[in-house]
Amino acid sequence: MRSIRRLLVGVAILALAACSREPGPPATPAGIAAATTIDFAHVANYAAPPLPAYFDETVAALDNSPASNAADDRVATLGRVLFHDMRLSTNNRTSCAGCHQQRFGFTDPMRFSNGISTAGTTDFHAMRLGNLRYWRPGTMFWDRRVVSAEVQASHPLHSLVEMGWGGNVGGIDALIRKMSATDDYPALFAWAFDSPTITEPRMQQALAQFVRAMVSHDSRWDAGYAQVFSPTAPNRALDVDLANFTAEENRGRHLFMTDVRQGGAGCAACHRPPTFALAADARSNGLDAGETRLFKAPSLRSVGLTGPYMHDGRFATLEEVVDFYTSGVRDGPALDPRLREGREPRRLDLDAGDRAALVAFLKTLDDPVLTTDPRFSDPFRR
Repeated sequence: MRSIRRLLVGVAILALAACSREPGPPATPAGIAAATTIDFAHVANYAAPPLPAYFDETVAALDNSPASNAADDRVATLGRVLFHDMRLSTNNRTSCAGCHQQRFGFTDPMRFSNGISTAGTTDFHAMRLGNLRYWRPGTMFWDRRVVSAEVQASHPLHSLVEMGWGGNVGGIDALIRKMSATDDYPALFAWAFDSPTITEPRMQQALAQFVRAMVSHDSRWDAGYAQVFSPTAPNRALDVDLANFTAEENRGRHLFMTDVRQGGAGCAACHRPPTFALAADARSNGLDAGETRLFKAPSLRSVGLTGPYMHDGRFATLEEVVDFYTSGVRDGPALDPRLREGREPRRLDLDAGDRAALVAFLKTLDDPVLTTDPRFSDPFRR
């Protein structure tokens, strides 16, 4: 009897130990592993990459990541696959990366982008994606029409022009059926979410995490600023000459960082360093007289890699952009107060040398690391 009781106690202890152990990781999704260069056993660090000292609590406070979508390396890796997979379009012709090209700072050198066909184009110019997470309101698209990166992530899927699933094609349900019929996506979702079920909210979570991980901090400006940054210095040492800059670049930096009332151009009042994302309270920039819409601008990181610029791509070069702020701002109900002087639109008093210096400075924000980082590159063996 004692031996039976001992046996039962032993079985109970083993069962309790088994219940208390952490579950093992889901199996590596073999199908997608064979089709990509991703090492699913050692995924990239998306959730907590090392950042410069000046990306401190003042910058963290601007992060628009919701608590409901906490960063996870597996989920972001799924986002990378979704971002680059042309099978998510109706005719396997395009992907998110078709309009947001890594080598151009995740924008498109075309004024308006093609999607599933060259017969149609998007209505707006594709926005750069670097430091998207530091736009504090969190609203997305040029006109701020959706509340978060999660909601934005699947809008192109519904578009007849972009990924093609709108209209009578069948919508997101048709896409999910297409993905579910593959050998790899159910396993990949199980690997990321512990469940093979493919849903639009899960796609939104993964894509938003992947895009928010695109933090830009490796420009020439960063290399110079890291040498002078001090959290206790006046204006966090943003207006200190940088040793790795030319005299022209430092002149442009000074104009960018300095308030108009102190002889600068006041650019940093809206495009906030060190992220160079738009200020949370920014309004519109006076592109057209009488404008009532509130526009959103992307971070200025990698702005020098390619034009065109503005929501409709009306300016081909940075020189044209600077010229606009010098003499082209128009009045309207949505104009940002920082672009007013009394009751009139502000016109900056910049000569040709100052305008060239501003352009030179903007080009120091180009980030050669983000534009080549394998964590964000196309993972497919094509």
